[in-house]
Amino acid sequence: MNLTRARALAVAALLVTSGDTPADAATPDRVADGWRESGRDAIRGMTIGPIESGYHPGVGYGSEAFGLTLDECVRAGSTWVAITPFGRVADLRGRGVDPTFERPLAESRADVRRGIAMAHARGLSVMLVPHLWVESGEWRAMIDPLTDAAWETWTRSYGAFVKGWAEVAAGSHVELFSAGVELRSWVTTPRAPSFAALVRELRGIYKGLITYSANWDDVDTTVVLGELDVIGVNAFYPLAFRDGAPFADLLQGGKRVQAKVRGLADLWHKPVLFTEIGYTTRRDPAIRPWEWPDAMSGVAVDEHAQADAYRALIAPLLDEPSFMGLFVWRVYADPDDVSQEAEWGFSPRGKLAELVVRDAFATTWAGDSRRRHGWAPAARIPGFYP
Repeated sequence: MNLTRARALAVAALLVTSGDTPADAATPDRVADGWRESGRDAIRGMTIGPIESGYHPGVGYGSEAFGLTLDECVRAGSTWVAITPFGRVADLRGRGVDPTFERPLAESRADVRRGIAMAHARGLSVMLVPHLWVESGEWRAMIDPLTDAAWETWTRSYGAFVKGWAEVAAGSHVELFSAGVELRSWVTTPRAPSFAALVRELRGIYKGLITYSANWDDVDTTVVLGELDVIGVNAFYPLAFRDGAPFADLLQGGKRVQAKVRGLADLWHKPVLFTEIGYTTRRDPAIRPWEWPDAMSGVAVDEHAQADAYRALIAPLLDEPSFMGLFVWRVYADPDDVSQEAEWGFSPRGKLAELVVRDAFATTWAGDSRRRHGWAPAARIPGFYP
């Protein structure tokens, strides 16, 4: 047994007293298994980012502009969209979540409800992903209230935030709900039982499928995966480790990611979904794909490099039965607003990467129409794929 697996199982054992079962003891009737029962095809998803600033009124979720973005997603072959309302956290001490973010909460919820209805009217399924924005600019994965009392306060506040959005998901018949995004200090530590308990509370509110968006470099030690219907990963895996790496190296990186997906699925007895994938439009974006475009300057825009990164990651996954799809990070609620990120940003819209995504969405995936773990035909691969 490797050390990563050993650590995951050791911490998972902490959950036994609260009703969980370590992965080795998991059986199909002892784990959350909603995706397998749903009989759905693999997810071909686009994340649509919000435009909530008061400087851009009338173009966020639920707006006429948002409808144009949905139409573009449909034309690109998307079958799902992800909607990402944010809550605000002051800093890494995790004193609480302000759910209002840029606009009054009641207005944001009404806009999201309307946006979900608009997506459903176009035949799109929806994943609702409550996100955290840390005002200090630090990464949400490192939130640590430090003391037991402070963790209890944080758990209550975050719980109220995510339950509120679970109510929206339930009332709007959302198909998939993410219980959190990149909460490493919570879900990979002895604090994890309180997050597992929160997922169980969410199931009392929302009866659909539940995932959690783990970061790519800590999903192996995320010990609440047994609570989920689908293992979610924000999949910013590096595909190569030197600048100027040829496509063959990137493709080998994609095959390594495929092996990781299969290992996760076999360990936890459930499929894997990439809740986010993305590459910026610059040279060598697959080396450190997590780097945020706003922090860059003097960038050489390179559409070919972005497209090759998408191609190298997705191609091996088309033949992986354990892989249940992906959400591209991201386009925006107003397709005509180019102020949301620099031209070297993540959006594939109108770039060569969009053609790669369209090709991937158009083909058959091994994860399509899957009813049992490991049962699926090989994918037929047209277009750009090797």
